[in-house]
Amino acid sequence: MNVYTPILVLGILAFGFALFSVVVAGITGPKRYNRARLDAYECGIQPTPQPMGGGRFPVKYYLTAMLFIIFDIEIVFLYPWAVTFDKLGIFGLVEMLLFIATLLVAYVYVWRRGGLEWD
Repeated sequence: MNVYTPILVLGILAFGFALFSVVVAGITGPKRYNRARLDAYECGIQPTPQPMGGGRFPVKYYLTAMLFIIFDIEIVFLYPWAVTFDKLGIFGLVEMLLFIATLLVAYVYVWRRGGLEWD
């Protein structure tokens, strides 16, 4: 149980901070509400009525989000490799080159298909 004590303490601190932030914001926040404050912020564009399902988004939104996730995961794998590069030797270099080559193939595929073009 002693191994999990720091994790438990950190969870309690995070929950306490979140609860404290919400309570203090409610107490110290402005109490004057007007019509402009209650309207949705649309950057000066008049909001259009949305269908019941919320409307459809083009697939490119989701593809772009997946591309960001893929390249974020690449960085997650590259950072520890860079830290322990000397210990891994030639095996680590070859494995990382194969990993980067695989991602490069996927990147070129998406690029050629027009996935990076924002219409």
